[in-house]
Amino acid sequence: MRKLWTILAGATLLLGACHSSNNDSSGDNDAETTTVSTVKVPVFNADTAYAYTAKQVAFGPRIPNTPAQKKCADWLIQTLRPLADTVYVQNTTVTGPKNVQLPCTNIVGVFNPGATQRILVLAHWDTRPAADQDAFDKTKKLDGADDGASGVAVLLELARQFHQQKPNIGVDLLMTDVEDYGVSEEENSYCLGTQYWAKHPHVPGYKANYGILLDMVGGRGTQFFMEAASQQYALGPMKAFWDVANKLGYSDFFRYEGNGAAITDDHVYVNTIANIPTFDIIALQPNGNFAPHWHTQNDNMSVIDRRTLQAVGQTLMQVIYAQPF
Repeated sequence: MRKLWTILAGATLLLGACHSSNNDSSGDNDAETTTVSTVKVPVFNADTAYAYTAKQVAFGPRIPNTPAQKKCADWLIQTLRPLADTVYVQNTTVTGPKNVQLPCTNIVGVFNPGATQRILVLAHWDTRPAADQDAFDKTKKLDGADDGASGVAVLLELARQFHQQKPNIGVDLLMTDVEDYGVSEEENSYCLGTQYWAKHPHVPGYKANYGILLDMVGGRGTQFFMEAASQQYALGPMKAFWDVANKLGYSDFFRYEGNGAAITDDHVYVNTIANIPTFDIIALQPNGNFAPHWHTQNDNMSVIDRRTLQAVGQTLMQVIYAQPF
């Protein structure tokens, strides 16, 4: 993904005012259930999510047209199939920069397929071909532990929890491919798997009440600011999600301030092509830049922090089980 524009400076003041009244409680993540509502909410297991992250990294960089891409895709499908009610696999070819043809595998795990009220949760599982932001060697490959693997790991742990205790609503977990092969010189060269899915959803005419994108959700010291394109398309669901996170005690992660950054990420195409209001949970710095390990060789397992995975995963669980709409 890449940064697109800087807008919404005025919204920073409004959302900053909201922040002061929503960070006064903390959660006990060692208890068996959360306590924000009367609904019993399972506890997200950050150790399992961490292991799912490490498993993806162990395949090597998941770059399109490499053996690691095929091996990781097969593992994701095999892991998801026993957990979901239905699994859809989209195998296609997309056109990357300079007209290169790239194999693409999108994977969708569906829970409660008959439910009309639905939430879409998505993350990409591929890695960028080279660490182009690295300070020492921009040609080296990178593990993509945070940028790719962490979001998919959270989805897999959600699937494991859903299999044990079904939520009352429909949930679709979308794992997209070929997100990070793009170049800034070519418009719409990023997020190719999501662009394909948005035009060819796993179910014809698919709709969800809203979507949640996870991108770089496992890094140590991460902060999630309210990204500008998400505010434009899905401010209501995003604000509600941030409220839940803060009530659970994760105010150090989920900041109400906008930092002006708008990102060309998967949610843009879900919003503009599939017309599903979708917001992005993505690691950003207060100045609007990406996390320091973004697109560098430092994006490896050493940056992955269970507490960050827990903050994101437990908030998702609380929203999906107790406060989805």
